[in-house]
Amino acid sequence: MPLNRRTFLSRSAVAGAGVTLAGGVGAGPAAASGPKGHGHGRPPKRYSFTVMGTTDLHGNVFNWDYFTDKEFDDKASNDVGLAKISTLVNRIREERGRRNTLLIDAGDTIQGTQLSYYYAKVDPITARRGPVHPMAQAMNKIGYDAAALGNHEFNYGIPVLRKFEEQCDFPLLGANALDAKTLRPAFAPYVIKRVRTPHGRDVRVAVLGLTNPGIAIWDKANVGGKMVFPGLEEQAAKWVPKLRSMGADVVIVSAHSGSSGTSSYGDQLPYVENAAGLVAEQVPGIDAILVGHAHSEIPEYFVANKETGKQVVLSEPLKWGQRLTLFDFDLVWEKGRWVVEKVGASVLNSNTVEEDPRITSLLGAEHRKVVAYVNQVIGTSVAAMSTADAPWRDEPVIDLINVVQAETVRSALAGGEYAALPVLSQAACFSRTAAIPAGEVTIKDAAGLYPFENTLEARLLTGAQLKDYLEFSARYYVQTAAGAPVDTSKLTNAENIPDYNYDVVSGVTYDIDIAKPAGSRIVGLSFEGAPVDPAAQFVFAVNNYRASGGGNFPHVPGAKQLWANSDEIRNTIIGWVQAKGSVDPAEFASVDWRLTRDGVPVF
Repeated sequence: MPLNRRTFLSRSAVAGAGVTLAGGVGAGPAAASGPKGHGHGRPPKRYSFTVMGTTDLHGNVFNWDYFTDKEFDDKASNDVGLAKISTLVNRIREERGRRNTLLIDAGDTIQGTQLSYYYAKVDPITARRGPVHPMAQAMNKIGYDAAALGNHEFNYGIPVLRKFEEQCDFPLLGANALDAKTLRPAFAPYVIKRVRTPHGRDVRVAVLGLTNPGIAIWDKANVGGKMVFPGLEEQAAKWVPKLRSMGADVVIVSAHSGSSGTSSYGDQLPYVENAAGLVAEQVPGIDAILVGHAHSEIPEYFVANKETGKQVVLSEPLKWGQRLTLFDFDLVWEKGRWVVEKVGASVLNSNTVEEDPRITSLLGAEHRKVVAYVNQVIGTSVAAMSTADAPWRDEPVIDLINVVQAETVRSALAGGEYAALPVLSQAACFSRTAAIPAGEVTIKDAAGLYPFENTLEARLLTGAQLKDYLEFSARYYVQTAAGAPVDTSKLTNAENIPDYNYDVVSGVTYDIDIAKPAGSRIVGLSFEGAPVDPAAQFVFAVNNYRASGGGNFPHVPGAKQLWANSDEIRNTIIGWVQAKGSVDPAEFASVDWRLTRDGVPVF
């Protein structure tokens, strides 16, 4: 088998080696000898180049929302997609010279839209003579140099990820994604790019890729026993000195890890989820970090390294291709090598440019195919349902998710040891703009309720554990005194808890007293009209993200698993609607919970 670039990449990854590339952007063979020092009175040799970065693209190529089937729009007038990013990239390459630029990504690439779902599940890239993933096609066309692995890369299983990797003309990097048996890197840890300068000596730019340790929890079903994901700090400490000893003039880390130093999974893992700032602080020898995972916008943020005092620049461009980060490096030739004299970061907004027609025409057929797919009618609804008020009111559309989950679990356990136990179900409001219209219901309507690829499980909980779970969930509300005015725009997301980490539970009734402090808010928890016995047993229908520790909710990860399914909850909802033919909220909607203050309902 000839050793072409792709086979070299895959062999390097298997061997646990990094990749040194002379091809691609800013490429060129190294000169036999670099320029001499600048000597007496001669001005020092200087060179500047730019590294562009994206992150959390989540399957967005077009400025399109497949859940609403129209152009993407939000309150801030952001635009999304690689077609917009491509225009910005072209502009920077034109301004600064293509050979003076590199382009990298910090992960979460192949999950998030119906476009990426379609080519993982409906017309999968893993099929014999299957298609090339739209994200691979777009990123290849734009000319990416490297991308770090994100946690969502593992959602569809390792075979889909490996096929995507094979289809990319650039390496997928993950220095802390290790083979579980050998503990050697399962992907290339780094890539070294040579950027040609006018001074005869190339700049060697190392990009180290780090992914998120939470993969071990969130995608346990796909990676358990196959891969392990140690902490970012320890792996950076191992690799950065190696890259420097290999002659790297500049070291950039592409980290699928936020900068806050916090973890959503508590102490379930000894590694920090959002560790980018800690990496900058603890590991000497890093010049810049492209931050991902947190879906925040950080144009420029400096962290002082504790050992050297050097300022390391971090930047996180906003998700889905809404922003492009620019790291601008100024180098000076000193003592026979290039030294970083200055580095700064900024972001460009993709809503300032048009989509690149090269990208939209390249993937026009795939886009049309997915639009046709999401517009398939699966049934009808007697009434319109919306999530607009779901964060503070028990809404029928969330009841719909819970009734589908509870029925699915009940049917799966029928005739077995746990068939007689009551089935409860948890659900969250993933989007405040999801809606089921009156009349025809399509795949996109149902999929909009459940944008994540979560699967369903059944766990065994006691009444006492259920109360703890609900108390933990109720932290989501800002404490609001009885009689004080209630502003729904300021009522939720206390402690920066996202909507998807606020669960409601069906099958029991309860009040949440928001006048009380977090931890003592659940009042009147009842089952079938009687107070819940702390020792009573319940079957809990729960998504795999929550069951594996996502959100750090108590008890569920350690609870006995009674059943698990590999089909996405979204598909289960679609199948349920198809089987019913007509959805009538009057058949399943009920007010199981409400917000109160001192016993008085808030709404």
